[in-house]
Parts: sequence; C-alpha cells; structure tokens
Amino acid sequence: MMKLWCVGAFSLASFYYAQSYPVSEISDVLKKNASAVIRNESTILEINKVDEIVYRNSSAITVINKDAVSFSLPKIYYEKGNSVSNVKVTVYDEKGAKIKSYSKSDFTDVAANSQGSFYSDNRMMYLSYTPTSYPYTIEFSYDQKDQNTVFIPDFTPYNDFNIAVQKSSFKIINKSGINLRSKTYDSPFGFASVKVSDEDGGKLYTYQNIPALDQEGMVPSPKKILPKVSFSLDQFNLVGKKGNITTWKDFGLWYYNNLLTPVSVSTPQIKSEIAALNLSGSTEEKVKKIYQYMQSKTRYVFVALGIGGWQPMMPDEVQKKGYGDCKGLTNYMKTLLDEAGIKSYYAIINSNSSSISFDADFPKMGGNHVILVIPTEKGNIWLENTSQEMAYNHLSFSTTDRNVLAVKPDGIEIMETPSYSSQQNKEKQILNIQLNPDKTITGNGKFTYTGNQYDFNLVFAGLGQTEKNNTIKNTLSTLDFEKVEMSDFKNNRDLATIDFNLNFKAVNYSKMVGSSYIFRAVPIYTNAIFHKDENRDFPFENRFSYEDEYEIVYKLPIGYLIEEMPDNSTVASDFGTYKISFEKKDDKLIVKRFIQIKKGLHSKEKYNDYVSFRKKIMNADNSKILISKKS
Repeated sequence: MMKLWCVGAFSLASFYYAQSYPVSEISDVLKKNASAVIRNESTILEINKVDEIVYRNSSAITVINKDAVSFSLPKIYYEKGNSVSNVKVTVYDEKGAKIKSYSKSDFTDVAANSQGSFYSDNRMMYLSYTPTSYPYTIEFSYDQKDQNTVFIPDFTPYNDFNIAVQKSSFKIINKSGINLRSKTYDSPFGFASVKVSDEDGGKLYTYQNIPALDQEGMVPSPKKILPKVSFSLDQFNLVGKKGNITTWKDFGLWYYNNLLTPVSVSTPQIKSEIAALNLSGSTEEKVKKIYQYMQSKTRYVFVALGIGGWQPMMPDEVQKKGYGDCKGLTNYMKTLLDEAGIKSYYAIINSNSSSISFDADFPKMGGNHVILVIPTEKGNIWLENTSQEMAYNHLSFSTTDRNVLAVKPDGIEIMETPSYSSQQNKEKQILNIQLNPDKTITGNGKFTYTGNQYDFNLVFAGLGQTEKNNTIKNTLSTLDFEKVEMSDFKNNRDLATIDFNLNFKAVNYSKMVGSSYIFRAVPIYTNAIFHKDENRDFPFENRFSYEDEYEIVYKLPIGYLIEEMPDNSTVASDFGTYKISFEKKDDKLIVKRFIQIKKGLHSKEKYNDYVSFRKKIMNADNSKILISKKS
C-alpha cells in the first residue's frame, strides 16, 4: 500500500567529483559476499518548515558483478510538488579513471510502474547505463525538495543482501522549530553499529566498514539483523494535510479524519448490494457472506493516487470498476460492513515473510499493506482483501504474528494479528503405494494443508489442469514421476484448507540387490540440502512453526515379504521433533511419519546443531526397507 517514496530508493546520492574510486582500495573483508560496495554515501536533510524538507544526496557505488547492476543504476523517485536539481552522474573504471559523465537531461522520466498494471501519481527518473566490463563505479548526486515531511527515512547501512558499506553518513539539520524525535535500534547480533556526533548545527550518523550480508540458507530479513535509526517530526505535512504524531492516538485521529473519513462514503448502489445479500445469522456468518461476495466481484490493481498514495479509492469507484489496491479494497469491504451495521477497522501492517512489527513506543508513519479487523464477542476476524482465493478469516504467512495499526475514530490501537501454532500450520499426507517388480511404484495420495501451509498451496487454485499437474510434479521432485495427475482440488474458503488427490507412477524407486529389492522409507519429503558451516556469519530463522503428518501404506508385490526394515525412531531437539514408525500387516508395510518444526530466530552458533537435527531426519526418511521373494 505504500507509495514508491524514495529520496534515493537505493540510497543513491551526489558526491564530490574530485575523487576517484580505484577498486584496489576496497578491503577483502568488504569484497567478501558483495555484489556491490557503497564506497561513500552521504544524505543531508534540511528540515526548513512543516511543509519543506530538502535532501542533498550523494553516493559512489562500486559494482563488482552483474547482480548489482539494477541496484546501482541512478534512479530518482518523485511526485507532484517535488523539485529535483543538481543531478550529476560519473562512471569510473576499475582503476578509478573517468569513463563518462551524465546530467539530468540524460535521464528518462516515466511513471513508476514497478508493480505492474496500476495507477499512480509517482514518477521515476532513471539513467540507463549498460556496463562493458566489471568492476566499475557509479557516482551519483542530486538534490530534492519535498513538501511531505512525514516520511523521514530510517538510516540503515543497506536494505538488501550482498551489499557492503565502506562509509555511509546521514545528517539532519532541523531549522523548523518542530521537535524531531529519533530512536536508535542496535543490531541484536552486534553485527554493526552507528556512530552519532554533533556537526555544524546538525546531528550526524555514520556507518563504516559494514560487510555484506550473504543470503545464506535461512538468513532472516536484513531488518532483523542490522541496526537502524528512526526519525519522526512531532508535526508533519502530507500533500497539504498537516498533523501531529507525538502519540499513536494523535496520529490515528489525523489518519481517520484526513485519509479515511473523506472516502468513507456509501452510495445507493452499495446499500442495494447489501440488501440483495439477504443477510441473516451470526455476525461471523454475515461477515463471511459479505467478504466472499466482495472477493467474487473484485480484483487487485495497485493504485497510488491522492494524498501521497496513502488515501484509499472511493468505495463507489471500486464497486463500479471492480478493482482496487489493498487500500481501496479494504475500504470498500469496510463500507459494505458499515451498511450491514458491523463495525470494522482499517489496519496498517508490515507485510513481509519475516515478521516485522511497529514500535509501540515510537509513533511514525509506516507500513506497506492494509487489512481489515472486525472485533466480535468470539474474537477478532481478520480479512485479507486483495485475494480472490484467500479463505475467510485467514491471514497469510506474510501478515501473521506481528502487530497492526488499527485506525479507530479515537486514534490508533496497536493490535496483534494471529500467530498460528504448528498444529494449525499442518500438512497431512496419506499415500497408498503399490511396489512393482520393475522398480516402479504406482499410487494414489490424499493431501490436506492448513494454516501457513494452506498459503503455499493456494497457487494451485488459479491453475488449469495441465499446469496443476506440471507444478505438483516439480514440487514433489523427490519422486521420478513418469506420470502424475492432481484431482479433486478444493480450496475450502470457509475453513482455510486445501485438499487434493494424486494419482501417479514413478520409476526407479527401488533398487535390486540380487533377487531382492530395497527402497527408501518415505517417498515424498522436503528435499532440502543442509551443510554444516563452521564459519557461518549470520543468525538463522525458522519463520513459522509447522507439522507434517504422513501415513504411507506400501503393498508388496505378489510373492514377496519384508526381510529387513528400520527400527522406530525419534529425534528431538530445541528446533522440533521427528518420529517415524514401521508396522507389518499382511502384505502391507505401514510407515507413519511425524515432524514438528518450531518457529525461532537463532544465533549462528546453533546452526550446526540445526543441521545435525535435519540430517538425522533426512537419514531416517531415506532409511531402507528390504523385500525378498518368499522361499
């Protein structure tokens, strides 16, 4: 839902053009895992008054390989009311010799359409540069004047993996007379720190020699590893709308009165929509019926028009056009509920696969998505309004287990979204498999997914039959399928469950040993690779808890018996629990498998313990059963 606001979206900025940047001056520590190194970055903010802030931006970025080309390309995001000046770009070769210079006239000005088909007031100027060799350095500077003072950016070393920092500084000069609050958040893992000093009537913040974060397996979002400094003015302006943000209550009142009330307008058509639904029953039943009606007639299209891209579309526009973004669709759903006499609240959230929450003690404009919360006597109902397939009262893994800013008439209330337990995030798998003497297996299976595992399988809802078959074949790659067919797919939007059946044939499942055969205990499992790392640099994260429960019934070929099978086993650790059991029954072998993984953020020192835990599980999944001909 956030507009593409960026005063240097990639921390790009102007610098002193007498310098050059030979790559030889970058230390090996900074080159390690880096696709780019920020050589020297400077952002100076001058806050002149409640509706004027000037950014003087500069950066020099050395691009080590092609993975960082898009990161380094000069881009300036702006909108109506901004002014951009003093744009300069210089490109240097590996030795620091100048290759070419560019000015503002060399930039292309386009609508900021990075999210696909949508409508936006946002614009972007960019310089298209195609490198002829690596490494090279781009030096970029520009000044920007903005009337919006609510979006003072956080100061972090970087926001992505494989970027290193030689030096980055952020200076604020506050001439407005308005109180500027700041808060420093240290790295919870001591990965880096910010230096703070007073300089020339302002406050200077500096990072130096910060190595790159490599996207190692299970690394959490950089936001959970890196330090940052946050800023917020007590009084602010957003496209002519002035307000206070000394408390969440103040900010919520402004948000409700200025952004939501003007667009909380019903129409006779919306009233008739609710009347036509003939609502009855409990509040929960009414909400479900309205929600599923709304899903049936709308689709998601990103819209960033009006009041900096933060105000929702009018509900009658969504009603007539049948589309909207998270703001517009949520506001339309809220208006439908209002007409039904059901209270609901527009809720701002940080949507991210690694949960990020708002600081209850530091009010600041933020968030990148909007959902809806409906309080009831039985608890809160949560609605994700951008998906036509999402189940009622279900939030995806990118919005669970964090807080939201629920905007109410009397201010913002910070509320917690649901945190699904491992039992709620479940896969249940029942397989019936015929073992064949030609080393193939034929079988059928029933699969059920709930919670966050429901989210990962929701993609099938939008696929045709051939696409379903091909996708599941690639997903379950531990089997060498000759053929596979998904059937009876059901997305239960009342209960947030996905069910489907599989019929399949796979080749080379067993291996001959003389006249006998051996085969692995578990045919379909998570095919992840885990390696111990004595030199791991970063913490690791299991982003949600889950459980898998399998029952596999093997039918032996005629004339064969089970000669050897593994013992039942259990593997337990701080990270979770695994159990597998084996039972002979007539001409069948029944294998039962259970795994529970706990959510958690762990220090790098525990990573090898986690790898050992997962390898024990993989060894048990791959333990062998021997069958032989009856004598």
